[in-house]
Amino acid sequence: MSGPFSQQFEQHGAWRRSLAHRLRWLSAWLTDNDLLDEAVAERLRAVEALMRTSRVMVAFVAEYSRGKSELINALFFAGYGRRIMPASAGRTTMCPVELRYDPALPTGLRLLPIATRLQPESLLHWRETAEGWTEMPLVPTDGEQIAAALHKVAEVQRVPQDEARALGFWRDEAPDDNPPLDAAGLVEVPRWRHAVLNLPHPLLEQGLVILDTPGLNAIGAEPELTMSLLPQAHAVLFILGADTGVSRSDLAIWREHLGAAGQAADARIVVLNKIDTLWDSLSSPAEIEAQIARQCAASAETLAIAPARVLAVSAQKGLQARIAKDAELLAASRLPALEALLGPGLLAEREAILQRAVESGVAALRTEAGRILRQRQRELAEQAMELEGLRGKNAAVLRHMRQRVEQEQSEFEAAAAQVLVLRRALDQRLNEAQAVLGATALKTDLAQFAQALRRPGIKLQLAQVYGRTFDTLRHNLSEVQASLGEQQGLLQTAFRRLNAEQGFGLQVPAEPRLAQYIDEMSSIEQSHLHYLGVGNVLRLAQPAFCSRLAQALAIRVRAVNDAALGELEDWRRSAFSQLERQLKERRAAYAKRGESMDRVREAAGSLDGRLAEIAGQGEHIRLLERRLRDLCEVLAGRKPDVPGSPAALAAAGTSPLATA
Repeated sequence: MSGPFSQQFEQHGAWRRSLAHRLRWLSAWLTDNDLLDEAVAERLRAVEALMRTSRVMVAFVAEYSRGKSELINALFFAGYGRRIMPASAGRTTMCPVELRYDPALPTGLRLLPIATRLQPESLLHWRETAEGWTEMPLVPTDGEQIAAALHKVAEVQRVPQDEARALGFWRDEAPDDNPPLDAAGLVEVPRWRHAVLNLPHPLLEQGLVILDTPGLNAIGAEPELTMSLLPQAHAVLFILGADTGVSRSDLAIWREHLGAAGQAADARIVVLNKIDTLWDSLSSPAEIEAQIARQCAASAETLAIAPARVLAVSAQKGLQARIAKDAELLAASRLPALEALLGPGLLAEREAILQRAVESGVAALRTEAGRILRQRQRELAEQAMELEGLRGKNAAVLRHMRQRVEQEQSEFEAAAAQVLVLRRALDQRLNEAQAVLGATALKTDLAQFAQALRRPGIKLQLAQVYGRTFDTLRHNLSEVQASLGEQQGLLQTAFRRLNAEQGFGLQVPAEPRLAQYIDEMSSIEQSHLHYLGVGNVLRLAQPAFCSRLAQALAIRVRAVNDAALGELEDWRRSAFSQLERQLKERRAAYAKRGESMDRVREAAGSLDGRLAEIAGQGEHIRLLERRLRDLCEVLAGRKPDVPGSPAALAAAGTSPLATA
């Protein structure tokens, strides 16, 4: 990847669309050749949807007046030839702002009133409903109109001190951080709680999501922001002032909301903005460079982050240079160096994750489709041997052999009935395991912590209740893992018996491993312990804040349990779809055997024709095996497209079915 971030992201989008296109053609080819069972089909649909809808979120976090909005303008919106995000002296972004694109929604700016914080519904609830929002339709090509609308995110209102406290903007335990009271005893607070700009900008259309966050007080008052939205970000840019370095409030944001996420450390980039304030005509270029280097090194040491992940830029000069097409000023702004770190690191990592998803899906379908083709080959070989044995046989012998096929088919159907009994038993046990992680059980598991949060006054021993809650959540996952091990053993025994008695090619799917979700529960627990600490004692005495905290925690934990449940369902679908496929194929084989014997008995001359037909079917299966191998090798990235191959035709938009 090279060039500005916009160009790098366009390359990423083209790569995703190409893979999604090939996956769709592969699915169609498999379906037309009856090689796709429901489990693999669902997995392919999920991977294709991931390719087409995958989003990359970049979050900008900083205290007020660090130049977040200007950096967003310089990185993403210079093509408008003007500022889009408000960027001026003082506070500009007073509420979190999401910039994204959903074609199902109208183009425009949606604003959620700050008063919704006083209501019990979570931020997630509000983000998923149209009710309660103020909406401003926009023309996507009118940069001036968009910029004017976005100035709304800087709006404030004045409220009584008690209301400011309830909203989370007045903390009795931190008087130095509180906004000043005016002559009427009112407090200035943001007018809006959240803003979403839905805009068909080229980068947003390809899945980029930009999250612009306000300062420390606004972040701390919205637990869902740090528990749910920021953890979703694939990259977080933490912006400091190059002239001031790490201030006290900067350090508070880093420690409370960013620095604790150890496993996500590689997604953090620290940006020292406004280096143009250090461009002093009384200092030599070497002295300026040394000053910038010292600030970068000091910031890296204070934040305990690798020095290579601290970059100094001038967003303002970078935007100015991009609009004026001034290459010398752009180089001086150092914006390209930030893009060189952000783009390849973020997008290459994202592409590696998506490629692994493709490879996993392709490996599953290749295994299953290959098993189906091998089973068909075996069935054809058995039919050919059986028909060869009919040469010269009289009608009585043929009738006897036909009866034998019917007897085998009857025995097979009896075995199939036992398979259904096995499936019902495993379904019941799996449903019991899934109930442990379901919404009802989770509500019960979180009840003690929620009850402790609802207690009036100072919350004593809240951290211990929090710890016990997460012990229970981890235990649930461990319990389900143990149950899965038992079910895996039952399935292995049943599949071995069916393979031996019926000649099936069943393969037990890999047992889901839930250790990653147990680790994620521990990560959630550790990264949000600060909400229960001494610094939040008085804030925890506020019912509204406690309600938001409980909701944010429930949403994050629910997401972990849902992901684990998804793995269980994939395991169930993979195991049972194999059984259904094998039963279907075997029934079809019995029908063909009976049909062949009937035809031979009625006309002896049809024997050679039927054998030739079987030979042709065998050759067709070998052709399908070769095409399957080629398609999978290309999608897995182990083989380039060959002109005329199914994958090359798919990439060109031509159906590979034409050459099947």
